[in-house]
Amino acid sequence: MKVDRQRILDTALEVLNEVGIDALSTRAIAQRLGVQQPALYWHFKNKQALLDAINGEILARAADARTPRPDETWQAFLRRNARGFRAALLSYRDGARVHAGTEAAPDDLDHVEIQIRHLTAAGFSPGEALQLFVAISRYIVGCVLEEQASPITGSAEQARLDEAARAYPALAEAIAYYRRSDHEGLFERGLELIVKGAEAELKTPLS
Repeated sequence: MKVDRQRILDTALEVLNEVGIDALSTRAIAQRLGVQQPALYWHFKNKQALLDAINGEILARAADARTPRPDETWQAFLRRNARGFRAALLSYRDGARVHAGTEAAPDDLDHVEIQIRHLTAAGFSPGEALQLFVAISRYIVGCVLEEQASPITGSAEQARLDEAARAYPALAEAIAYYRRSDHEGLFERGLELIVKGAEAELKTPLS
């Protein structure tokens, strides 16, 4: 039985959600599809090619946040784009691990060009604009990696750390503040620091 590329990707995402990236295999995907493994290689030459395609499929879910809106400030666009990227990675099990280490697909460069031009219109050089996008992207991947691997709130590990921190007043206060923050709040705080830092650097270029 023949299977098309989209059906393979849809099935791969189902299996990824069920077993995670470590147990994801072409064998498991082929079995779910009811075909032999070689049928997958007509569309993907190896597992890495399949993972790259899965990453592209995940990112496609954030497509509406990848292009600046008319008259949208660069700050507003960066925030909206970052939130869309984070939501896309969180939408699938191990989404951040799937994405980590990938490069932009050649057929996706039109989005990147538009994004960079939006920032250069505000005064950034193309290199500075790309650095900013990379910094935010890596920040988001790190946040999602932590979020998808974080221990359950109230776990024994957290309790032991909180107990040990009581001997350090400033640290104990900081940890208590941290515990009151959820993943989204922590993400938003870090994102704001990056955007404000870029804003300040744009106003006062480093010598």
